[in-house]
Amino acid sequence: MNKVPIILSAIAMAALAGCTSSEHSDFTPLSPDGWAYGDTIRFFGSEADSVALNGSLAVAVRHTNGYPYSNLWLEITLPEADTVRVDTVDVRLADTFGRWYGSGIGVSYQRIDTIYPAVSIAAGAPVKVRHIMRVDTVTGIEQIGLILTPENATHE
Repeated sequence: MNKVPIILSAIAMAALAGCTSSEHSDFTPLSPDGWAYGDTIRFFGSEADSVALNGSLAVAVRHTNGYPYSNLWLEITLPEADTVRVDTVDVRLADTFGRWYGSGIGVSYQRIDTIYPAVSIAAGAPVKVRHIMRVDTVTGIEQIGLILTPENATHE
């Protein structure tokens, strides 16, 4: 009986247990046919366990090597305590030479960009994201995600 896989699994579990984070992340897969201009994606609408979600908010873009642009323009609608904030965000995906900024394996890449270093999102109210590129349908985007790292999160 080979005990090496069991030992490696135990080491991996111990390493994961050492990291504590109450990070909230939500990813939405997009159609391989593309992301239409009018399609709005909603995030964190079911997080009703507290009065508000506080921390830093980042957007994650998972795209293919075939994405035809160097950036992705997004409109973010953020429900705050007593207002709604709408911002335009330019997520840079590649440099001027076409080298992808994100990390990836094969033909898929992921770029994470902090869009709000400190934010308070009203619980139960969704954060809305839509693309505002100059084309009707954007192709090459596999998933869009939002990552909320609470202000009191710890990483050991």
